[in-house]
Amino acid sequence: MIHLPLPKTATLLHSFYTLNPNPFQIFPRNSLFSDSRKRNSSMAPPILSLALPSETGRVLSIQSHTVQGYVGNKSAVFPLQLLGYDVDPINSVQFSNHTGYPSFKGQVLNGQQLWDLIEGLEANDLLYYTHLLTGYIGSVSFLNTVLDVVSKLRSINPKLTYVCDPVLGDEGKLYVPQELVTVYRERVVPIASMLTPNQFEAELLTGLRIQSEEDGREACNSIHAAGPSKVVITSINVDGNLLLIGSHLKEKGNPPKQFKIAIPKIPAYFTGTGDLMTALLLGWSNKHPDNLEKAAELAVSSLRALLQRTLDDYKSAGHDPKSSSLEIRLIQSQDDIRSPQITFKAEIYS
Repeated sequence: MIHLPLPKTATLLHSFYTLNPNPFQIFPRNSLFSDSRKRNSSMAPPILSLALPSETGRVLSIQSHTVQGYVGNKSAVFPLQLLGYDVDPINSVQFSNHTGYPSFKGQVLNGQQLWDLIEGLEANDLLYYTHLLTGYIGSVSFLNTVLDVVSKLRSINPKLTYVCDPVLGDEGKLYVPQELVTVYRERVVPIASMLTPNQFEAELLTGLRIQSEEDGREACNSIHAAGPSKVVITSINVDGNLLLIGSHLKEKGNPPKQFKIAIPKIPAYFTGTGDLMTALLLGWSNKHPDNLEKAAELAVSSLRALLQRTLDDYKSAGHDPKSSSLEIRLIQSQDDIRSPQITFKAEIYS
C-alpha cells in the first residue's frame, strides 16, 4: 500500500487526535473564550440591565407571538430595542402565523403559566421593570393574572408605567369574549398609565358614541376620569377622514392638553400596526414625558414611513396590495423607527 503524504493541516490534526483521544476534555464547554481559572459558582454575575440600566428603561411586554410575520411582541420588541430599551417579552400565545391566514397552529399560555414565569423572575431578583406593556389578551383568567402582575411589579417599583393597548375589536366587531370588556373597563383602565384604544375600543370602554372630533375628546376625558393620565385614540374615522386624537392630563383638576393628527388613508390592510403603534408611543412618550403630542408625531411618522415601504415592496413583488392583508416590513424600516423624520404634525386644541 502506498501512503500519500498528508497535507500540513491534516498532519497536525492527526497528531493532535493521536495524542488526545478525547480532545474535548481539554476545552471545557464554556471556557474557550473566557478566564479558565476556577470560579465560585455561588457568585452569580450581575444582571447588567439592572446594574447598569439604560437611560430609557426596562420593559416587560406581555403580548402574542408568531413564528412568521410581525404582530404582537414580534411587532413591538424590536422597535423598542432600537429606541434603546431593554425588553423582556412574555408570549401570551405562540402561533405559527397570525390568524388571518387560512390556518395556524400553536400554543396558548394560561394564567398559571404566566404566574410561573413571574415567580421565576422574582425568585432571582429579576422583577424590576420601569414599564409594562400589554396587548392582545384572549381570556378573563389570563387578564386577571395580568392584573396580579401589575400589582406585583408596582410593589417592587411603585413608579412603574403601565401602557395598555386594550385589544377588544375594531369596526364594530369584537375579537374577544364580551366579558373581557367589563374587566377592562372596571379593573384594567383604572390602573393603566397610558391607554391606546382605537375608536371602537374607546366606545366600548366609555359607553360613548364617537362620531366627531368633539366626541373623541370627550371619550379621552372619560378615560382620564377613570385613571390613565395619557390617552391616545389611535384611529378615529370622522366623515371619511382618519384622525389620531391624544390627551394628556398633567394635573388633576386642570383640563388636559389635547391634540389631533390627520392621517391620510392608505388603500390597504396591514397586520401588526396597532401593536407597533403602541410600542412607539411608549418609546417616544418616555423620551418626551411632558410632550405627548411630539411623541405621537414621531410614532405616526415612523409608522407611516414603514407602511409606505411595505406597500411599495408588495407592488414591486407584483402583488396587489388590496387583495389581502400585508405583513409589515419591520426590519427594512429600522432607520425610520430609530430616527424618524417628522412628516405629520399635531394640531393642539384650544
